[in-house]
Amino acid sequence: MKSPAKSPAQALRAGHVLTLANVADGAEALVVSDMARAVAAKPNPPAISLAVVCRDGPRMAQLARALEFFAPDLPVMQFPAWDCQPYDRVSPHGGILAQRLTTLAKLSRLQGSEKPLIVLTTVNAIVQRVPARDVVAVQALSVAPGHRLAMDNIAAWLEHNGYNRTSTVREPGEYAVRGGILDLFPAGLDQPVRFDFFGDTLESIRTFDAESQRTLHDMRGLDLVPVSEFQLVTETIKRFRMGYVATFGAPDRDDMLYEAVSEGRRHPGMEHWLPLFQERMDTLFDYLGAAPVVLEPLAEDAARERFTQINDYYEARREVMDTPSGGAIYKPLPPDRLYLTDAEWTQALADSSLARLTPFALPEGGDVIDIDARQGRDFAPERGDGKVNVFESVVAHINGLQSARKKVVVALWSEGSRDRMASMLKDHKLLNTTSVNSWRAVQATPRNETMLAVVGLESGFETDAIAVITEQDIPGDRLVRPRKASRKLENFISEVTSLSTGDIVVHVEHGIGRFVGLQTLQVGGAPHDCLELHYANDTKLFLPVENIELLSRYGSDQTNVELDKLGGGGWQARKAKLKNRIREIAGELIKIAAERHIHEAPKFPIHQGTYDEFCARFPYEETEDQLGAITSTLHDLDAGKPMDRLICGDVGFGKTEVALRAAFAAAMDGKQVAVVVPTTLLARQHTRTFTERFKGFPVNVAQASRLVAPKQ
Repeated sequence: MKSPAKSPAQALRAGHVLTLANVADGAEALVVSDMARAVAAKPNPPAISLAVVCRDGPRMAQLARALEFFAPDLPVMQFPAWDCQPYDRVSPHGGILAQRLTTLAKLSRLQGSEKPLIVLTTVNAIVQRVPARDVVAVQALSVAPGHRLAMDNIAAWLEHNGYNRTSTVREPGEYAVRGGILDLFPAGLDQPVRFDFFGDTLESIRTFDAESQRTLHDMRGLDLVPVSEFQLVTETIKRFRMGYVATFGAPDRDDMLYEAVSEGRRHPGMEHWLPLFQERMDTLFDYLGAAPVVLEPLAEDAARERFTQINDYYEARREVMDTPSGGAIYKPLPPDRLYLTDAEWTQALADSSLARLTPFALPEGGDVIDIDARQGRDFAPERGDGKVNVFESVVAHINGLQSARKKVVVALWSEGSRDRMASMLKDHKLLNTTSVNSWRAVQATPRNETMLAVVGLESGFETDAIAVITEQDIPGDRLVRPRKASRKLENFISEVTSLSTGDIVVHVEHGIGRFVGLQTLQVGGAPHDCLELHYANDTKLFLPVENIELLSRYGSDQTNVELDKLGGGGWQARKAKLKNRIREIAGELIKIAAERHIHEAPKFPIHQGTYDEFCARFPYEETEDQLGAITSTLHDLDAGKPMDRLICGDVGFGKTEVALRAAFAAAMDGKQVAVVVPTTLLARQHTRTFTERFKGFPVNVAQASRLVAPKQ
């Protein structure tokens, strides 16, 4: 970067908005690390050097990885958002809660920092209210070998603070008791720990491997942090009950949430009533204090979209609550109890020392500082020209940059990519390559050596002294990051809470039964939640909740249903008959598919330039499954055959983006596109989404629903 006329860190001050222009995508980590060091070097620096608000979780994770390269010496703390939708029936993942509480606990006790400290968060996280700072500050439990501490007291603390008792500890937020040993996977640690007691004395604390269960290293002490944003104790239960009644009136007899909390049991999704457990709520801004706030590009757009989403989900819950459908009761808190309002968000930014990053060039002066980190070279034209070798163009470009007295860094996704890139560049006569592992190493390397670095950047950038070329700039391939395994817990919780007493269900092995309710059984000395199912002749089956995938709903009229006999042959006989019928249907479908294959349909070829521009407006990284669905759908549209494709996925998994790109292909070929949705709420949401994405293209977007006048 060039040296700007004035330092961004020096220009930051409370109530003042600074714009940092020409910060290309990929250069954010370099800008953030330089600013954090400069803020920490000021007289009487704040305890937190910089708080960076990213537009979403993947961007935060990408920035954190990039900072490991650009500033490995700077401590970075991440504060993620819950991984569930507003007003969901699902609880946030224990690992997410553990990371949030670890960060809040550290920030609540932060008095000062000898090193620059960076806090990364997202729009969804910072607009959500959190437990009060003074409450979080005193919730940690300090333990060390030699302390006199009854194991029962630690177990009680763990239960009250969100830890789950299991037979074997494998994931954050779990603990297990075996004789004089207590295993625990605490918040903030990468490995579980083992407490060894002799009577009421804690003799040792050791980390251990979750897979092999072998102990690894001794620990001198440990601060235990909750993995729940509220304690489930007598005081908080009483506060919840009073607040629930004051907000919603007397509870219904089948209100499972109210019943569970009243009995001191945790209930799936109860975090969405967090304010009822707390005397007061704070925001992340209260924890950040005087820390300067940096807004990543598109963060404010993401905030506006989030406020709209919150209100839409709330209204949907209210609509269901006002017209009971027989499902589990859900009484949503007003949005301002759980989240900042738009006005509060605006005021919080106005009260902060604020810097906005933008990739665009703006006239320097006043509140605008030109960072001059421009977008780097993308070799897309060369990739599209079959007569040009991309790597020959890359080598020629690198030679030109070095002739212009610039250092060159090629950023790769992995060590394997780095080794392959070194080999390919060598094959094209670029011999002086070297590996570097930090930005400091880049600064120390001679200019005539091309540096290869493992750093997760999707786009390159160029300053007056250095050019960064990314792996994606060259072959055009995006790294498809492995998705976390879908949470089994999330699946079964959403099903359990949607079941009502008396519902008819079908077990894959035992057939048709009746759901009676949830029962907590003692299994192996530990409580275990099971679904109680009744079958013919008053027989019962207790199904562990984690095996609910064995159940499905009974699809027909549930009156006068004959229950199956446990162990009887009737269910198996019906299954065999059904399998034969399925084979017949499969044969019919194959015949239909063959007939469809011989028919022709219009082709919708992709106009790559405008299509790439349209795709670039998608503010997230596509998942592997999403990319596969998009590719297959576009292939169908261009195949000249009638399409017969179903895109199936859960809420929030990206089906709309598949529809957007298919609609773009058809609309740009002059065809009219109809998007049919089941509710007026979805029609309004999709109209807003389609209008925003198609802005600037010669396409009209309109809505047809009961909310639109016939003239329109």
